This record gives sequence, C-alpha cells and structure tokens, in this order.
Amino acid sequence: MAFEATKRELGELYTFFRLLADGKVSLGTPKAQKDETKCWPIALIQREEHDDTRRYYINEEEVRILSGTTEKNGAFLPSEKEPLSIPREDFAAAAEIVFHHLKNIPGEEIEISEGLEAFLDAVNIFDLEAKTEDRTDFSVAFWHSDAPLTGFNVRCRLSPMNPLLDGGRTANLKLEQSGVKFAVPTVNKVNALPESPTEVAERMMMIERLGGVLKYSDVADRVFRSNLLMVDLHFPRMLAEMVRIMHLDGTTRVSELTERIKEMNILKIKDELINKHGFYEFKMKQFLLALALGMRPAKIYNGTDSAVEGMFLTDTNGEVLCYHQSERRTFADFLFLNTRFEKSSVDKDKYGFLERENGVYYFKLNVKIGLIKR
Repeated sequence: MAFEATKRELGELYTFFRLLADGKVSLGTPKAQKDETKCWPIALIQREEHDDTRRYYINEEEVRILSGTTEKNGAFLPSEKEPLSIPREDFAAAAEIVFHHLKNIPGEEIEISEGLEAFLDAVNIFDLEAKTEDRTDFSVAFWHSDAPLTGFNVRCRLSPMNPLLDGGRTANLKLEQSGVKFAVPTVNKVNALPESPTEVAERMMMIERLGGVLKYSDVADRVFRSNLLMVDLHFPRMLAEMVRIMHLDGTTRVSELTERIKEMNILKIKDELINKHGFYEFKMKQFLLALALGMRPAKIYNGTDSAVEGMFLTDTNGEVLCYHQSERRTFADFLFLNTRFEKSSVDKDKYGFLERENGVYYFKLNVKIGLIKR
C-alpha cells in the first residue's frame, strides 16, 4: 500500500539519489548557477537511518551499500548484514520519479507510488529524512572513499526549505519604547490591532503616530546576544534595523536590506570603512556563513564551525549545486545574494506587541532568515 511523504522529505531524497546516480557534483556560483569549470567526483555518501548507518560506495556501474555503526571517533564498523549492489541507473530512474512528483503534483504531501516504495525497501531506506544529531543531512567523501567525510545540509527549491535561522523566541530583539509615556489604555489599543500579514508594521506605525519612539535596546536571549556580538559588537543593532525595515516597507532580500542600512549608515561609521572595505556587506556575510555552518540562537557559538561544512542546493530544474566552506568567498556571496528575511508566527514566537518590563515598555522583533525560493 502506497504511503505519503512531504515535499521537503522528497527534496532531500531526490538530491541523495541524484548524487548517487551522477557520482559527481558541480560547484555553484554566487548567483546559484552551475560553475562549468568546477566539478567534484563523489566516492562515498554516508547516511543515518533509525537502525544504523548506511554507506553508499559509488563504483563505475553500481552503488555498493554497507550497513554498520559509527563510533564516537568517526570510525565505521560494518555489520554482518550482506552488502547490496544496486545499478546506478536505478538511482537515476528513482530520482526522475521523485523529480516528477515534486514538479507536477500540487500540495505539500504526496502519495508515493508502490514502485518507488518497493525501490526504497530494496535499498534499505526507511527514513526519508536522515536521522542525525549534528544537523547534517548526510556526509560525503569526495575524490576517493578514504577521504574525510564532509557533512552537508540539503536545500531543495522544489520544496519548502528549512530556514538558515529559524526564528523562535530566542531570536527576538528588543526595541525600547520612549518619547511619549503611554498609559495602559493606549498600550492596550496598540496591542489590540487585528491580526494581519502587516500587523507588526501597523503597530510600529501607530506607536510613532502617538508620539512614541522605538529604539534598539537589546537581544532578548543572552546566548543569542553573545552569538551576535561574536560577529560584531554593534551587529545586533544593525540586524534590528534590517528587521524593522523589512516589516515597514516589505523589502526582504538580505542584499537589498544591507544596501539600505549602508545608505543610512546606521552605525555612524566612516565612509572609507563603508565604501572601500565594504563593512556592512562583510558583517552580513560573516553572519550568514556562521548560520550556514552551525550557529544557532540558543546554542553557544565560539566561532568554531560545526559538523556542517557545506550545502547542496537543488534548483527548480533538478540540478544539484555544491557550496563548501573551502570555497568560502563563493559560499558567502551565494548566501548574501540568495537569502531573505521572513516573518515567523507572532503568537508562537511572542513578538510584535508592547510589553512591560521593570516599568519600561519594549517592542520585540523576530529574526528569521531563509533561502529565496525561485
């Protein structure tokens, strides 16, 4: 009997099958296009399942699949299960079926055909999204199977994509309300504005109309505050202004918002630092790279990259592009040109209202950043 899968699960699965079928991957350009001059051969992909670790060795005509366990030191211990050998062309055919589902079937959940289900069973794939604790989707050895494994995240533009920074209450920034001192009925009036896609902007504009001023104060969570300060001591204020502009005028692209901040010179720094050194762009790229390589709001970040070392991006034509920290400049430029600020749930993440703390009213904004979907 056929089962259902989400498009996000299928996007990861398609990328996995495509890499096994091709045995290589092209590096991406900053504009999310294929770099015709750079292609890395793939010798091995390691993927975690609920029961054990699978290693997929890519040979000339077939993929050899071994099951086993991974030691704490990273060593792989094969189990007594009989290895499987599957023709690479079978993975190519399965990838085409998944691609057809993603491209042509509407909705977020798709019914999997019995044929595809049978193939998944044959290659011992039971978890459509890999189960890992280090946030990697799977790991890859390039050039030869004895090479170090590199952890990757997968993003697929044919499906909803996990954000780089997933909002949440720990990603809230606090603006202090000053100017006119609001009475409680006025605060209630501001907070009572009806729910809508622009409710946060409407509340901020109402505060200004009533004579209030919203000025950056702090990061709500102390760990996230420290993480942002690792980028720059003034970076939280820069980020808060970008989020504010996003709500007020609808600009969402990171590159465009950075240009706005640059024109405003929100940190009041020297022109030489802005124009010759590209200060604002540089700081934003540092932040995006840190997010892509493991920074999280509620986890202490010390500048050391996590197990995630790169990203596979599958475009709307089914082409898989590789971005890796060894190509740091290209990776950073790609993130800068292909990310946007997004709005998270106001109720869930508790922002967009005037709230009183120690006799002072604050208005929180939430930071959520994801890849642009084309």
